[in-house]
Amino acid sequence: MNSALALIVICLAAASAWSQSGRRQEPGKTGKPPQGPIADPNRPGSPSAPNRSAKSTGDEIDPDDVVKISSNLVPIPASVVDRRGNAIINLKLDDFELHVDGEMRPLSEITRSETSVRLALLFDNSGSLDPAREFEKQAAIRFFKKVMRARDEAAIYSIETDSYLAQPLTSDILRLQQTIAMFGKPEGGTSLFDAIINAATYLRPYSGRRVIVIVSDGIETTSRHTDFDFVMQQVLADDCQIYVVQTGLYEGANLRALAAERRMEQLSGQTGGAVYLPKTTDELDLAFDQIAADLSQQYVLSYYPSAEQRDGQLHKLELRVKTRNDVRVRSRKVYYAPKPAASANY
Repeated sequence: MNSALALIVICLAAASAWSQSGRRQEPGKTGKPPQGPIADPNRPGSPSAPNRSAKSTGDEIDPDDVVKISSNLVPIPASVVDRRGNAIINLKLDDFELHVDGEMRPLSEITRSETSVRLALLFDNSGSLDPAREFEKQAAIRFFKKVMRARDEAAIYSIETDSYLAQPLTSDILRLQQTIAMFGKPEGGTSLFDAIINAATYLRPYSGRRVIVIVSDGIETTSRHTDFDFVMQQVLADDCQIYVVQTGLYEGANLRALAAERRMEQLSGQTGGAVYLPKTTDELDLAFDQIAADLSQQYVLSYYPSAEQRDGQLHKLELRVKTRNDVRVRSRKVYYAPKPAASANY
């Protein structure tokens, strides 16, 4: 009788523990980490940084860096050069003219290179990029030293079969360089589209210019997201500017590479970035130099669409310099206008 009573007590205790936990955890295993941006522990405002407010509820993003969700701002980074390719850096807001879907619209403000950059470098570690591998790594390592300023931060994604965030946003150039240096022998598939979508989503909450730099041959093989139009819509919705250093073409391009090149041109062209096609390893450094120079000389103009223009559609942008006819402007060509939330408490 005593044994039966003891067994009943044990079962009741186990049932109570199950109801309190709500979910059984296997011994020795921890729960899956929360999704979303991963905070750099040394980054001011990160969850593990000292002096964090006790009211914080696990937010992993510095509030000073967050774009307000209620903002209707459409940022338009623009590079302006003369006929010789020299950057024009003395223009004012009144020098520019914006057309949206063919109609002139007002621009509200202009800034230059003082605007901070949040950059994600997508580095191809798939098996398609074995030749000239070390040259590409060294060029990428040097790039961070050229492009990063004190106010800027960068993250690194590894493009492979299961693309992942290898280094969260940080301003520590040495950490970024070490991440690239420690990448091993390339192997496996190329989930490029997944990496692009993940990087755009990762950068979304942060203020400043959101820039994605892709170092890859551009050939997609293993992504879960295979619809290129969907990828394009995501980067436009997240206001990302894309630059591409299309590698792996040193010994001539095949039809797959040409198709990939067209996709990379569309991504960069619609977002106001550029594609660079180094045919030799000597041209790799030049490509990265041009991206660093472009980011340091850009204008960023601001456009605020009216409430009725928030229709969940893509809208065509055309920016030009109205006071000069001897310059060329490269800027984003499309923006996505999300519909207002039905109800929101901010």
